[in-house]
Amino acid sequence: MPFTIATWNINSVRLREPLVSRLLAEEAPDILCLQECKSPVEKMPLEAFRAAGYAHVAARGQKGYNGVAILSRLPIEDVGDRDFAGLGHARHVAVRLENGVTIHNFYVPAGGDKPDRAVNEKFGQKLDYLTEMRDWFHAERPERAILVGDLNIAPREDDVWSHKQLLKVVSHTPIEVEHLGETQDAGGWVDVTRQDIPEGQLYSWWSYRSPDWDAADKGRRLDHVWATPDIANAAHSSRILRAVRGWPQPSDHAPVFATFDL
Repeated sequence: MPFTIATWNINSVRLREPLVSRLLAEEAPDILCLQECKSPVEKMPLEAFRAAGYAHVAARGQKGYNGVAILSRLPIEDVGDRDFAGLGHARHVAVRLENGVTIHNFYVPAGGDKPDRAVNEKFGQKLDYLTEMRDWFHAERPERAILVGDLNIAPREDDVWSHKQLLKVVSHTPIEVEHLGETQDAGGWVDVTRQDIPEGQLYSWWSYRSPDWDAADKGRRLDHVWATPDIANAAHSSRILRAVRGWPQPSDHAPVFATFDL
C-alpha cells in the first residue's frame, strides 16, 4: 500500500501551526516529519494536528531550540532516539510502521558561521554529529528504513545556487560534503530525491535575508529523503513544494515529498 512522506523544517511549530495545518489539509501526506519545532513536546499544538487526522505522533522537544516530530495518519511505534555527539539536543526520533519500515527524522546541527572547528565550536559539533551517525550506520546497518530531515548540507554542485561562491560557506564546504557522503555510504542510503530528479538545480531553503527570495533564487538543498537499497526502488514522485516558501510568515525551508509503494 503506497504512502507519502514529507519532511519540513518548520522553524517553530507553535508559531507556524497554521502553515502545518494548511499543508496537511492541502497535500495530505500520510506522514509529516518536522524539524526545528522549538518547543517542549507538551506545548506543541498536537491536538490541532490530531483533529486534522494525524492521530499518531512521536516527538522530542526542548524549549526554544531544535525539536523533531513525526505526525502520521498511519499507526506508528515510537522506537526511540539517539543523542549523537552527546549534545543533549532533541535532534532525532525514529518510528516503525506496521509494515516494518523504520523512519528516522533528523535535524543535523547547522554548524554556525565559520567552517573551522578551531574557532567555531558549533562547526565541530556538526562534524562530530555526522561522524557518530556514520559509525552507528556502520555498526547497525539499516534495513527497510527511510531517513528524512534537515541535514543542513547541500552535497551536490547543483544543490546550491553557486558552487564556486559557496565552497567556503557552511553547508557546502568540502569537509561537510565529505562527512555527509561517508554517513550516507555507511548505511547504503539512496538519495531518493535525486534518484527521482537526477538533473538540474534543486533547492529546499532560501534565506530570510534575501528581500526577494523567489527572484534572487539563491537557494540550497538542505532537506533530504533517503532510503535503504532494499526499498529505494519503491520510491517515486519526489517533489519540493517551493510555493510553500512564499506562504504568509513562512519557514525559510520548503517541504520535500516522496511516495513509497510498500
